[in-house]
Amino acid sequence: MKGPGSKGLAAGCALVGVVLAVAVVSLVWLPYDPADTSGGRLVPPGGEHLLGTDKLGRDLLTQLMIGARIALVAGGGSVLLGGVLGVLAGLAAGFATRWLDDALAAALDALIAFPTLLLAMLVVAVRQASLGSAVLAIGLAMSAVVARLTRILVKRVLAQDYITAARTSGSSWPRIIAEHVLPNIWPTLLVNLALQLGLAVLAEASLSYLGLGPPPPNASWGRLLHEAQATVLTAPVGAIAPGVLLVVLVVGVNLVADGLRDLAPGRSR
Repeated sequence: MKGPGSKGLAAGCALVGVVLAVAVVSLVWLPYDPADTSGGRLVPPGGEHLLGTDKLGRDLLTQLMIGARIALVAGGGSVLLGGVLGVLAGLAAGFATRWLDDALAAALDALIAFPTLLLAMLVVAVRQASLGSAVLAIGLAMSAVVARLTRILVKRVLAQDYITAARTSGSSWPRIIAEHVLPNIWPTLLVNLALQLGLAVLAEASLSYLGLGPPPPNASWGRLLHEAQATVLTAPVGAIAPGVLLVVLVVGVNLVADGLRDLAPGRSR
Protein backbone atom coordinates (compact mmCIF):
# COMPACT_ATOMS: atom_id res chain seq x y z
CA MET A 1 0.00 0.00 0.00
CA LYS A 2 1.24 3.42 -0.88
CA GLY A 3 1.86 5.77 2.01
CA PRO A 4 0.90 9.43 2.30
CA GLY A 5 4.39 10.40 1.19
CA SER A 6 3.99 8.57 -2.11
CA LYS A 7 0.58 10.12 -2.69
CA GLY A 8 1.90 13.60 -1.95
CA LEU A 9 4.87 13.01 -4.23
CA ALA A 10 2.57 11.87 -7.04
CA ALA A 11 0.28 14.87 -6.56
CA GLY A 12 3.24 17.25 -6.50
CA CYS A 13 4.72 15.73 -9.65
CA ALA A 14 1.34 16.10 -11.37
CA LEU A 15 1.06 19.79 -10.45
CA VAL A 16 4.63 20.57 -11.44
CA GLY A 17 4.17 18.48 -14.58
CA VAL A 18 1.25 20.62 -15.71
CA VAL A 19 3.28 23.81 -15.42
CA LEU A 20 6.27 22.14 -17.06
CA ALA A 21 4.10 20.97 -19.96
CA VAL A 22 2.76 24.50 -20.47
CA ALA A 23 6.31 25.88 -20.44
CA VAL A 24 7.51 23.32 -22.99
CA VAL A 25 4.55 23.98 -25.28
CA SER A 26 5.28 27.72 -25.11
CA LEU A 27 8.66 27.05 -26.71
CA VAL A 28 7.07 25.74 -29.92
CA TRP A 29 3.57 27.26 -29.96
CA LEU A 30 1.78 30.32 -28.60
CA PRO A 31 -1.81 31.42 -29.31
CA TYR A 32 -0.64 34.92 -30.26
CA ASP A 33 2.54 36.88 -30.65
CA PRO A 34 3.58 38.16 -27.17
CA ALA A 35 3.78 41.74 -28.49
CA ASP A 36 0.44 41.61 -30.33
CA THR A 37 -1.83 44.30 -28.86
CA SER A 38 -4.60 44.09 -31.46
CA GLY A 39 -6.95 42.10 -29.27
CA GLY A 40 -8.53 45.12 -27.58
CA ARG A 41 -8.17 46.27 -23.99
CA LEU A 42 -9.55 44.05 -21.20
CA VAL A 43 -11.59 41.79 -23.48
CA PRO A 44 -13.42 39.21 -21.31
CA PRO A 45 -12.63 35.47 -21.66
CA GLY A 46 -14.15 33.65 -24.60
CA GLY A 47 -14.14 33.73 -28.37
CA GLU A 48 -10.71 34.31 -29.85
CA HIS A 49 -9.11 34.93 -26.45
CA LEU A 50 -9.84 32.05 -24.05
CA LEU A 51 -8.73 34.01 -20.97
CA GLY A 52 -9.31 37.48 -22.36
CA THR A 53 -6.75 40.24 -22.83
CA ASP A 54 -4.84 42.57 -20.54
CA LYS A 55 -4.96 46.37 -20.35
CA LEU A 56 -2.60 46.61 -23.33
CA GLY A 57 -4.64 44.30 -25.52
CA ARG A 58 -2.28 41.31 -25.27
CA ASP A 59 -3.66 37.77 -25.11
CA LEU A 60 -3.60 36.69 -21.45
CA LEU A 61 -3.16 32.99 -22.17
CA THR A 62 -0.04 33.76 -24.19
CA GLN A 63 1.37 35.83 -21.35
CA LEU A 64 0.67 33.09 -18.81
CA MET A 65 2.37 30.45 -20.93
CA ILE A 66 5.48 32.59 -21.24
CA GLY A 67 5.30 33.23 -17.50
CA ALA A 68 5.41 29.48 -16.82
CA ARG A 69 8.63 29.25 -18.81
CA ILE A 70 10.18 32.19 -16.96
CA ALA A 71 9.17 30.80 -13.54
CA LEU A 72 10.78 27.42 -14.22
CA VAL A 73 13.92 28.91 -15.76
CA ALA A 74 14.32 31.35 -12.87
CA GLY A 75 13.64 28.70 -10.24
CA GLY A 76 15.79 26.02 -11.83
CA GLY A 77 18.64 28.40 -12.62
CA SER A 78 18.65 29.78 -9.09
CA VAL A 79 18.65 26.30 -7.56
CA LEU A 80 21.46 25.17 -9.87
CA LEU A 81 23.60 28.21 -9.07
CA GLY A 82 22.83 28.19 -5.36
CA GLY A 83 23.30 24.43 -5.11
CA VAL A 84 26.70 24.37 -6.79
CA LEU A 85 28.06 27.36 -4.86
CA GLY A 86 26.49 26.21 -1.60
CA VAL A 87 27.77 22.63 -1.75
CA LEU A 88 31.29 23.77 -2.63
CA ALA A 89 31.32 26.35 0.18
CA GLY A 90 29.82 23.86 2.63
CA LEU A 91 32.43 21.23 1.79
CA ALA A 92 35.18 23.80 2.21
CA ALA A 93 33.81 24.82 5.60
CA GLY A 94 33.37 21.22 6.69
CA PHE A 95 37.00 20.36 5.98
CA ALA A 96 38.47 23.72 7.06
CA THR A 97 40.46 24.42 10.17
CA ARG A 98 38.57 25.74 13.17
CA TRP A 99 39.35 29.43 12.69
CA LEU A 100 38.58 29.29 8.96
CA ASP A 101 35.39 27.33 9.66
CA ASP A 102 34.27 29.98 12.17
CA ALA A 103 34.99 32.74 9.64
CA LEU A 104 33.04 30.97 6.90
CA ALA A 105 30.15 30.28 9.27
CA ALA A 106 29.98 33.97 10.23
CA ALA A 107 30.04 34.99 6.57
CA LEU A 108 27.23 32.56 5.75
CA ASP A 109 25.11 33.83 8.64
CA ALA A 110 25.60 37.41 7.46
CA LEU A 111 24.59 36.50 3.90
CA ILE A 112 21.54 34.60 5.12
CA ALA A 113 20.47 37.60 7.20
CA PHE A 114 20.84 39.91 4.20
CA PRO A 115 17.39 40.30 2.53
CA THR A 116 17.12 38.77 -0.93
CA LEU A 117 15.36 41.85 -2.30
CA LEU A 118 18.16 44.16 -1.18
CA LEU A 119 20.69 41.80 -2.71
CA ALA A 120 18.68 41.86 -5.94
CA MET A 121 18.71 45.66 -5.93
CA LEU A 122 22.49 45.63 -5.61
CA VAL A 123 22.81 43.16 -8.47
CA VAL A 124 20.44 45.20 -10.64
CA ALA A 125 22.38 48.37 -9.82
CA VAL A 126 25.57 46.72 -11.04
CA ARG A 127 23.94 45.09 -14.07
CA GLN A 128 20.33 45.75 -15.11
CA ALA A 129 16.85 44.37 -14.49
CA SER A 130 16.79 41.04 -16.32
CA LEU A 131 16.12 37.35 -15.83
CA GLY A 132 19.86 36.75 -15.43
CA SER A 133 20.12 39.36 -12.69
CA ALA A 134 17.19 37.81 -10.83
CA VAL A 135 18.71 34.32 -11.09
CA LEU A 136 22.08 35.62 -9.89
CA ALA A 137 20.60 37.44 -6.89
CA ILE A 138 18.35 34.56 -5.84
CA GLY A 139 21.08 32.00 -6.42
CA LEU A 140 23.59 33.90 -4.30
CA ALA A 141 21.09 34.26 -1.45
CA MET A 142 20.18 30.58 -1.72
CA SER A 143 23.80 29.43 -1.75
CA ALA A 144 24.30 30.59 1.83
CA VAL A 145 21.41 28.43 3.06
CA VAL A 146 22.67 25.40 1.13
CA ALA A 147 26.24 25.99 2.32
CA ARG A 148 25.24 26.12 5.98
CA LEU A 149 23.25 22.89 5.67
CA THR A 150 26.09 21.21 3.75
CA ARG A 151 28.58 22.27 6.41
CA ILE A 152 26.47 20.74 9.18
CA LEU A 153 25.93 17.49 7.25
CA VAL A 154 29.61 17.18 6.32
CA LYS A 155 30.76 17.62 9.92
CA ARG A 156 28.22 15.02 11.03
CA VAL A 157 29.55 12.50 8.50
CA LEU A 158 33.19 13.26 9.30
CA ALA A 159 32.54 12.40 12.94
CA GLN A 160 31.58 8.82 12.07
CA ASP A 161 33.86 5.87 12.77
CA TYR A 162 33.94 4.71 9.16
CA ILE A 163 35.62 7.99 8.16
CA THR A 164 38.39 7.30 10.68
CA ALA A 165 38.69 3.77 9.30
CA ALA A 166 38.89 5.10 5.74
CA ARG A 167 41.65 7.57 6.67
CA THR A 168 43.52 4.82 8.53
CA SER A 169 43.39 2.61 5.44
CA GLY A 170 45.05 5.37 3.42
CA SER A 171 42.05 6.81 1.53
CA SER A 172 42.58 10.36 0.30
CA TRP A 173 40.18 13.17 1.14
CA PRO A 174 38.84 13.45 -2.43
CA ARG A 175 38.05 9.73 -2.37
CA ILE A 176 36.38 10.04 1.03
CA ILE A 177 34.26 12.91 -0.27
CA ALA A 178 33.21 10.92 -3.34
CA GLU A 179 32.61 7.59 -1.61
CA HIS A 180 31.39 8.55 1.85
CA VAL A 181 30.50 12.22 2.28
CA LEU A 182 28.44 13.03 -0.81
CA PRO A 183 26.44 9.73 -0.84
CA ASN A 184 25.43 10.33 2.78
CA ILE A 185 24.40 13.97 2.46
CA TRP A 186 22.69 14.05 -0.96
CA PRO A 187 19.22 12.86 0.22
CA THR A 188 18.90 15.74 2.68
CA LEU A 189 20.38 18.20 0.19
CA LEU A 190 17.94 17.05 -2.50
CA VAL A 191 14.95 17.71 -0.24
CA ASN A 192 16.33 21.13 0.71
CA LEU A 193 16.95 22.08 -2.92
CA ALA A 194 13.40 21.05 -3.81
CA LEU A 195 12.11 23.38 -1.10
CA GLN A 196 14.44 26.12 -2.31
CA LEU A 197 12.94 25.79 -5.81
CA GLY A 198 9.54 26.87 -4.50
CA LEU A 199 11.11 29.78 -2.62
CA ALA A 200 13.06 30.79 -5.74
CA VAL A 201 9.86 30.89 -7.82
CA LEU A 202 8.21 33.12 -5.21
CA ALA A 203 11.31 35.32 -5.02
CA GLU A 204 11.38 35.80 -8.79
CA ALA A 205 7.68 36.70 -8.79
CA SER A 206 8.30 39.21 -6.00
CA LEU A 207 11.22 40.78 -7.86
CA SER A 208 9.19 41.03 -11.05
CA TYR A 209 6.30 42.55 -9.11
CA LEU A 210 8.69 45.27 -7.92
CA GLY A 211 10.10 45.79 -11.40
CA LEU A 212 13.43 44.06 -10.67
CA GLY A 213 12.78 40.98 -12.80
CA PRO A 214 12.72 40.37 -16.55
CA PRO A 215 11.64 43.57 -18.37
CA PRO A 216 8.76 43.68 -20.89
CA PRO A 217 7.78 41.98 -23.12
CA ASN A 218 8.79 39.12 -20.81
CA ALA A 219 5.56 38.14 -19.09
CA SER A 220 6.62 37.04 -15.62
CA TRP A 221 3.72 36.06 -13.38
CA GLY A 222 4.83 38.67 -10.86
CA ARG A 223 4.78 41.38 -13.52
CA LEU A 224 1.33 40.24 -14.66
CA LEU A 225 0.07 40.55 -11.09
CA HIS A 226 1.51 44.05 -10.86
CA GLU A 227 -0.06 45.13 -14.15
CA ALA A 228 -3.45 43.63 -13.25
CA GLN A 229 -3.80 45.18 -9.79
CA ALA A 230 -5.31 48.38 -11.20
CA THR A 231 -8.04 46.44 -13.06
CA VAL A 232 -8.66 43.63 -10.58
CA LEU A 233 -12.33 44.63 -10.12
CA THR A 234 -13.16 45.12 -13.79
CA ALA A 235 -11.02 42.26 -15.18
CA PRO A 236 -10.30 39.84 -12.29
CA VAL A 237 -9.00 37.03 -14.50
CA GLY A 238 -5.83 39.02 -15.16
CA ALA A 239 -4.96 38.92 -11.46
CA ILE A 240 -6.46 35.55 -10.51
CA ALA A 241 -4.88 33.44 -13.28
CA PRO A 242 -1.19 34.20 -12.58
CA GLY A 243 -1.81 33.95 -8.86
CA VAL A 244 -3.42 30.53 -9.23
CA LEU A 245 -0.58 29.26 -11.42
CA LEU A 246 1.98 30.56 -8.94
CA VAL A 247 0.21 28.73 -6.10
CA VAL A 248 -0.07 25.53 -8.17
CA LEU A 249 3.65 25.50 -8.92
CA VAL A 250 4.79 26.32 -5.38
CA VAL A 251 2.40 23.84 -3.77
CA GLY A 252 3.46 21.18 -6.26
CA VAL A 253 7.14 21.75 -5.53
CA ASN A 254 6.52 21.62 -1.78
CA LEU A 255 4.60 18.35 -2.14
CA VAL A 256 7.48 16.90 -4.13
CA ALA A 257 9.91 18.01 -1.42
CA ASP A 258 7.76 16.46 1.32
CA GLY A 259 7.48 13.24 -0.67
CA LEU A 260 11.23 13.07 -1.19
CA ARG A 261 11.78 13.69 2.51
CA ASP A 262 9.49 10.81 3.44
CA LEU A 263 11.19 8.48 0.94
CA ALA A 264 14.75 9.54 1.81
CA PRO A 265 16.86 6.67 3.21
CA GLY A 266 17.52 6.81 6.90
CA ARG A 267 14.55 9.08 7.67
CA SER A 268 13.65 7.04 10.76
CA ARG A 269 17.17 7.60 12.11
